[in-house]
Amino acid sequence: MFVFRYWIVTFPAEFNLDMGLIQITEEFRDVAAQLGCEEHFKLLDISTIPSYDWMRKLTQRKKQAKKGKASLLFDHLESMELAEHLTFLEFKSIRRISFTDYQSYVMHSCLVDNPTLERSIALFNGVSQWVQLMVLSKLTPQTRAEVITKYIHVAQKLLQLQNFNTLMAVVGGLSHSSISRLKETHSFLAPEVVKIWSEMTELVSSNNNYSCYRKAFNECQGFKIPILGVHLKDLIAVHVVFPDWVDDSNKVNLVKMHQLYMTFNELVSLQSAVAQVEPNMDLIYLLTLSLDLYYTEDEIYELSLLREPRNTKSLSVFRNYDHDHDDYISQEDFESIAANFPFLDSFCVLDKDQDGLISKDEMIAYFLRANPLLQCKMGPGFIHSFQEMTYLKPTFCEHCAGFLWGIIKQGYKCKDCGVNCHKQCRELLVLACRKLIRSNFLGNVSPARLTHSSLPSSPSLICPLGKPK
Repeated sequence: MFVFRYWIVTFPAEFNLDMGLIQITEEFRDVAAQLGCEEHFKLLDISTIPSYDWMRKLTQRKKQAKKGKASLLFDHLESMELAEHLTFLEFKSIRRISFTDYQSYVMHSCLVDNPTLERSIALFNGVSQWVQLMVLSKLTPQTRAEVITKYIHVAQKLLQLQNFNTLMAVVGGLSHSSISRLKETHSFLAPEVVKIWSEMTELVSSNNNYSCYRKAFNECQGFKIPILGVHLKDLIAVHVVFPDWVDDSNKVNLVKMHQLYMTFNELVSLQSAVAQVEPNMDLIYLLTLSLDLYYTEDEIYELSLLREPRNTKSLSVFRNYDHDHDDYISQEDFESIAANFPFLDSFCVLDKDQDGLISKDEMIAYFLRANPLLQCKMGPGFIHSFQEMTYLKPTFCEHCAGFLWGIIKQGYKCKDCGVNCHKQCRELLVLACRKLIRSNFLGNVSPARLTHSSLPSSPSLICPLGKPK
């Protein structure tokens, strides 16, 4: 009964919202009354639990015009004020997620019939898209750099407020390929800003299972908001790696229960936390409208290309292979190119004036003339069979080398060769598709398809025998 009381005190919302749990508790209470156990009868009293109906009431929002302005607030709010209001929105969203919502996601590995968790993830993605659109809304590289600088300062303030989830969303937006490809824009960033940016990206880096973030989060005291995606993956890892019962007996796996408790405790504790900010509700309303964006990744990437058009393949070749930067490719340099691009014609074909060097103009003329032919030469061996994937471990794009950000459905993976990339990089990838030999090894797969026997991408966990799983 004391364990039952502990559950009631620790998870009061569940005993107020879950009708099945309420009924079971009342039945236990009736049994205690019939047996004359007055102390147990009192321990099972849930009548004093306050109402948690607010956790089930989702704000109804009207869809805004797609082509409207991304925000009216950005230019008028200081970095700290913007960070505070983003933190309030994050806190308001994430505290509505109940234990049952987390359990449903871990068990079913999807967001079906889970509107509170779905809304929280939508807010995360909305912040990332808003960051990208605010940068791309500026017409000149210098003004875009000013927007990036302000968002980096916002990220600093979010760290001060210990709001790691929105910090990850902002860093993810600025790290997205639609922004990271803007080389001219980034050239206007001040060295001290670049240094801060490096610190922010290192903090939320996926290296060593997010070790920098975990260390910083554990050192924080008081109000703090975790990176939801990291802890959701922890829950999935624990659920998949550890069986519920020990050695097919009737004994509960206490190691698994402890690991689940450690993760759930950080998430569910936000339900009783108090936000450390005093928001202006008018600004909250306007910011909410600004974050309700309805742009696809393709549309955002097209806008990025409009701001800074992609260099031609010939210019990319010169940047990578013209080692002495004299705007000419020698025959020795060309051999390096041919090793990586076996479908290119011979050196003498590109060297139109036969002077022993390939100029930039000759290279441009060749690529403009030969582009359709090159695609034919590449042939079906370069055609990949991509499918959208949810990755359980840190993964990078094979085309742009950028990180595949997000909580679910972060990118695309070829079913045949296993290559990974962003959605917008699929058509740009120049890499032969070589079918992998199938083995028993499990790669990036849906959590629902994994068994208790293995999880290649799981974090380091303490196993019952004290050895790595």
